[in-house]
Amino acid sequence: MLAAFVTFAREEWAHLRDAMPLPLPLSEADLSVVRGINDQVPLNEVAEVYLPLSRLLNLYLVNARDLHRVTGDFLSGAGTDLASGETGLEGWRRPVPYVIGVAGGVASGKSTTARILQALLSRWPDHPSVELITTDGFLYPNEELQSRGLIASKGFPASYDQRRLVRFLADLKSGREEVTAPVYSHETYDIVPGEVVRLRRPDILIIEGLNILQAGGISSHLFVSDLLDFSIYVDASEADIERWYIDRFLSLVAAARETSSFYHRFAGMSDDQVTDLARHVWRDVNGVNLRENIAPTRLRAHLILEKGSDHAVHRIRLRKL
Repeated sequence: MLAAFVTFAREEWAHLRDAMPLPLPLSEADLSVVRGINDQVPLNEVAEVYLPLSRLLNLYLVNARDLHRVTGDFLSGAGTDLASGETGLEGWRRPVPYVIGVAGGVASGKSTTARILQALLSRWPDHPSVELITTDGFLYPNEELQSRGLIASKGFPASYDQRRLVRFLADLKSGREEVTAPVYSHETYDIVPGEVVRLRRPDILIIEGLNILQAGGISSHLFVSDLLDFSIYVDASEADIERWYIDRFLSLVAAARETSSFYHRFAGMSDDQVTDLARHVWRDVNGVNLRENIAPTRLRAHLILEKGSDHAVHRIRLRKL
């Protein structure tokens, strides 16, 4: 299956920036805002990996716009018999966002990847508006997960309101003036009641989540993966991701000062006890989800970022056109 990809060592990929029209548009201060916990992406990695990737995505976006334009020119030749409204040329002329999906396991670094790409893509000369949401907002609230017997499987495909997520993306891709997405709090570990993110036709939407590359699991012929224009999978060995997860868990517990924080309940435990708890959660939940539901979808991505044990991207695989 990997024969469908062209593989670049990091050094090869980094040379692609030699022909870049822009210098690195992020400073160390900018990068400190988008880094994840224990995911210390250095500026040289942004320059060598993410800047060329942002250029590739920018080219794909420009070409998608050109294709949209020439198709509109073609359709305009249909003359006065062409239906008006959403089913005809006027509906076609309405621009729709370019949707980029970023997938990967828990603690793989996909959130940091998504935020870096958002920062870089918004700095290209055409200044596209770039929005970022996570699929966490489409998890069922904890109370509902509890009632469905799914609270111990949070993050598995069944714990998401997949129909609402697909409907959100379908509305976005249809050119609807405004769409809303629910909000998830990583402090309370639950959906924020009544709070939504409002999106008004951004040029680019980056959607980040565990299961966005799947093509099954609900009784529908339309899946999230069908609505992505480009998809990225952040990959690493399971042993490395488990270690990163445990390190992140320890950091979140250590930083949990407010009693409202989900991780505050573990604040009285020793580091060894917290480590044992994190290993237990990985073994029974996140590791299982990675093996059964997330990792099998990686070959459906357009591009795979392969990380080494140092959390740095060592290899890039780009799907052949």
